[in-house]
Amino acid sequence: MLFHLRMDVSIPHDLDPQRREDLIAREKARALELQRAGKWPHLWRIAGKYSNISVLDVESPDELHRILSSLPLFPYLQIEVTPLAQHPSELAAQP
Repeated sequence: MLFHLRMDVSIPHDLDPQRREDLIAREKARALELQRAGKWPHLWRIAGKYSNISVLDVESPDELHRILSSLPLFPYLQIEVTPLAQHPSELAAQP
């Protein structure tokens, strides 16, 4: 199942700088791990914002939730999720 996500990051400004650095490093490592596993095939930064647009490829909404809640920045994310379905005019859908 494919899901389109917009994730906006809001780390508190008064968070300890060392903790902030650690969170960001762990988030990057987890995102790379999920990309290598094929679960996070698309990741784009939204220019000018601390936000991204992503496509995740998972088995179920439950797996999506487990993955999202495993992200170190999860407590600081506003996430909008849209399930995706194949479009009948997509080249891959043609006989």
